[in-house]
Amino acid sequence: MDFIKFIQLLYKRRLLLICIPVITVIITYFLVRYLPDQFVSTSRIATGIVDQSAQILNKDDPQESKISQEFSNLTQMMMLKKILDQVSYKLIIHDLTESPFKPQSKLLSTLKPDIRKRSLEVYKKHYQERTELSLWNKDEDGLYRVLQSMQYDDESLTKKLSIYRVNNSDFIDVQGTAEKPDLSAFIVNTLCSEFITYYTSIVKENQLKAVTFLDKLLKEKYAAMNQKINELKNYKIQNRVLNLNEMAKSLYGQLADFETRREMAEKDIIGYTAALKDIDNRFDPSDRRYIESAMVKVNGDIIATKQQLNSLSDEYVKSNFDESYAHKIDSLRSVLNERIIQSSDKYITSPLSAKQDLVTQKLSMEISLELARNSVGSINKELERLNHKFDGLVPHEAVIQSYENAIDVASREYLEILDKFNETSMTSSFSIQLRQIEEAVPGNVLPSKKMLLVILSGMISFVFCIVILFVMFYLDKSITEPKELAAQTDTSVLGALNMVKSHGIDMKEMWQAETANKDTLHFRNELRAIRYEVDHEMGSEDKILTITSLNEEEGKTFLALSLAYAYAMTDKKILLADGNFNHPSITSIVKPTHYLEDYLNGKDLAPDATVHAINILGNRGGGTSLMEIAGKAVVEEKLQELKKRFDIIIIETAALTGMDKAKEWIQVTDKTLAVFEKGRTITEAKRSNAAYLTGLGKKFAGWVLNKT
Repeated sequence: MDFIKFIQLLYKRRLLLICIPVITVIITYFLVRYLPDQFVSTSRIATGIVDQSAQILNKDDPQESKISQEFSNLTQMMMLKKILDQVSYKLIIHDLTESPFKPQSKLLSTLKPDIRKRSLEVYKKHYQERTELSLWNKDEDGLYRVLQSMQYDDESLTKKLSIYRVNNSDFIDVQGTAEKPDLSAFIVNTLCSEFITYYTSIVKENQLKAVTFLDKLLKEKYAAMNQKINELKNYKIQNRVLNLNEMAKSLYGQLADFETRREMAEKDIIGYTAALKDIDNRFDPSDRRYIESAMVKVNGDIIATKQQLNSLSDEYVKSNFDESYAHKIDSLRSVLNERIIQSSDKYITSPLSAKQDLVTQKLSMEISLELARNSVGSINKELERLNHKFDGLVPHEAVIQSYENAIDVASREYLEILDKFNETSMTSSFSIQLRQIEEAVPGNVLPSKKMLLVILSGMISFVFCIVILFVMFYLDKSITEPKELAAQTDTSVLGALNMVKSHGIDMKEMWQAETANKDTLHFRNELRAIRYEVDHEMGSEDKILTITSLNEEEGKTFLALSLAYAYAMTDKKILLADGNFNHPSITSIVKPTHYLEDYLNGKDLAPDATVHAINILGNRGGGTSLMEIAGKAVVEEKLQELKKRFDIIIIETAALTGMDKAKEWIQVTDKTLAVFEKGRTITEAKRSNAAYLTGLGKKFAGWVLNKT
């Protein structure tokens, strides 16, 4: 983007940049000169949110985010329509009953006395009930329009009020502006008092609801806790559970004791069995038969004594090792020992008396083995009984544990609700911390903003014009300079012709130096430069130059006539041919006597077909094309004849949008010159035609920017 070009655009539109701000300043001045002065009043409210001296229950420092949120809630609550409506009612009631703050509006002054009295009653009723005017009701909608006419409605009051927290303090400032100092103070003080009243009422109401709810919930939790306790008590009574933990501990001790005794008995069985097996291995079968025959009666007594001893052992285990059974067992063991000694005496006369000690030990071990086996059975039965009794305690333990957990949860819930109830009850007993510590007084007049508004209006309109011009400049893709045309087409630009203001085209008058103005002189110099560039491009061999454009009406005809006259000024023989069969502009301007159609069909040019030493060939139009008049070979032959007779041949063709009619001329001529009108853009549709011209290579002489 060219900044210098934008500055040039601003300079070109300098009158617009001056006139619009001046007009805006004048209009603003007449609009604001009758604006009334504004008076400001300020009041201050202490909230107690960050004031530690006002904190009784909560001594913890609250987080800054929470503090900011609470202040935001308070400021937004003060701007509620419910609060502003109360201020509106107080203002209109004051104006209807006392000396009004401002002159009555047109709508209020038209009210009849009975209607004014009825309206006052409605306003007072809504004020006392803290209700809004229903706009669905026709009468109340009219009352609201009265408030609007006096600028006492909530929307008007919102524009006059400013509520903010003072830095990071505990205070909120309420600032109001109005046309009268008493009115600004009245609005601010009324807003503060109504807000404090409203805030106090809703806080007390919420606290009362909270206390009532917590009291009800506390009773429910207490009843639920007592119910769980009674359920546990009834379960213990029904299942005869005195102390489950002690009972389980006692049974577990007995089980451990019997497990130990069983292990000892099993250990004795293994030991005695191995010892008896070893003793049996020491006797041969003949000794064994002798012993058994000699000991039949004695053994019978021993077996009977063993049976009695086993019975007593079972009873001893079942009785949980009662001492009375222990004495009987000891007596039987003494008897058993006597029988064993008696059996030992039988070996005195026996040849086997040498093995008397082994036999005695064997008998004693057999007795002990029998006692141990019987003890294991009795102990297992007792363990089974104790395990069965212990298993019976497990369901009781699960149920009781469930009851105890439920009681614990109910107790914690009850205590938490009790703490919350006590805290809420104590909080509700304290007064609200929100209070107005500074009342608003009639304020001073604010500095007038009239001049500021006038200056701002001029500055804003000026900036707005610049922005609009910048947007137009930024979006404008039109070509206005030769370098832009060269950049977009990637080909050279031979020159630029300026706009010449004239009612008609008179080349002779244009080339007269003594009558030429500044624009004409510039045009003539630019045309000479283009003539020089065309001569340089054509060289000595090329003589036929076609002039075309991307679109119609870009100045091909004017350039062709001007360039032909410029060459005529150099005493050259010039032929100007109108090759635009769609729009034969040269033909309509000059009205020649000879036409291309005739010449291409064999008719020769007469010597008198000249205008200012320029020979003219027109065409009859009709939308035909070159190749439809004559074949390519004939056209080339005729053009070669013309090159011998003239120094330069200029042919105006149709635009490149004319269905390739211009391309038919381009392929049979030496050079092509394209005209582009300033202010036009090269769209995607035109870009292909521009690329075609670029693709001609050396055959394309270049562009001429027209109407600059």
